[in-house]
Amino acid sequence: MQQVGDIIMKISGRTSAIAFGLLAASSLAIPTAASAQSNRSISGASKGLAWTASNMIVGVDSTATVAGGGNPLYFANKPQYSGVVTLIMQYNGVGAFICTGSLVGRNKVVTAAHCVSDGYGSKGPDKVTAYFSDSSDPDLVRFGPGFVAAPGAIAIDSSYVHVNPGYTGQVIDQNDIAVITLASNAPSYAKAYDFYFEDDLSGQSFNVVGNGRRSDVGGDVGANLGTGRMRQGENIYDYALGDAIWGGFWDGFFGSADVTNSWLSDFDNASPQIIDGELFVGNDQGCIIGVVLTGTAFGCNPYLGDIEVGVAGGDSGGPQFLNGKLASVTSYGLTFGADFGDIDDALNSSFGEFSGYVPIYAHEDWLKSVVPEPATWAMMIAGFGLVGTMMRRRRTAVAA
Repeated sequence: MQQVGDIIMKISGRTSAIAFGLLAASSLAIPTAASAQSNRSISGASKGLAWTASNMIVGVDSTATVAGGGNPLYFANKPQYSGVVTLIMQYNGVGAFICTGSLVGRNKVVTAAHCVSDGYGSKGPDKVTAYFSDSSDPDLVRFGPGFVAAPGAIAIDSSYVHVNPGYTGQVIDQNDIAVITLASNAPSYAKAYDFYFEDDLSGQSFNVVGNGRRSDVGGDVGANLGTGRMRQGENIYDYALGDAIWGGFWDGFFGSADVTNSWLSDFDNASPQIIDGELFVGNDQGCIIGVVLTGTAFGCNPYLGDIEVGVAGGDSGGPQFLNGKLASVTSYGLTFGADFGDIDDALNSSFGEFSGYVPIYAHEDWLKSVVPEPATWAMMIAGFGLVGTMMRRRRTAVAA
């Protein structure tokens, strides 16, 4: 899309005051006997703009069940997704919550920090369980009553949780990332993903996966169905909140957490166009915000068609893949309201809302410190083999 330059922009109904809400796409209470833990909600004002934030895969078309008419385009039942896990966090006497994660070693899972730290960066859950499956059933819910693994699934509890030390517990925080160590290795069929450590995300199309809330209508309605069934789709990294073009506008906007490397994609239903000098953007919130704040068509990326999706509650911690590698994890949802593209002026994963992500590249050193690289594992295995050989030889020599 061309820069706006001297084009006179007329975006009907928009004003300079921006009111918006946030939706962290995670920690959603699941439909079981466990009670729901209350979601944190905060409000404030920054730089003259009022805001509300809250911790709580919707496609263009239906992401419902097969029986409910769900579009197979969004099903995530292929072998390439066998390493995407369902996570259940249990808080004794309080409730249980669902998130998504990605296998990055034989017993390591990457997810969002707020999934495993009570959403506040403090007390974690009493129990974290990862559920794996290689079932071809697109509607498989991997857990049943009592959180026992459903037929076709395997449950593995965690033994340790590493929360990024820079995580503040705030809704928008570039350090909203954690690594779960499982008590045993993942099943052999589960794919372990490599990290994408490049920082060239801008304008790149990615594949996103999650088992959060869905919709039987699509982005016209937003998330209105339950969690637990894995879905996938695509979107484009529009921009990071720390891009130079913003001139530091977002610094301190949402709170004290660092948001420099927090990335956004918007959930469109049409590509922006310039007709007779006027920019028409429909529900392209990324484009509207770019135009309003920079005077250019920054973030006016193409609409991907039916495959475009937005994240919802329960997708938190889920993966965004570039070339099959883990490039970022789902962190939050964000809307600036109907005046800026949201189709219904509600924070519900409908058209015109943002999804927010934590990039892997920003945490390369920390991730390498808690997740051994494949080459390191190979060296360790080789080392164990050498030790075993030496011990056998020693025993043979003593016996002789």
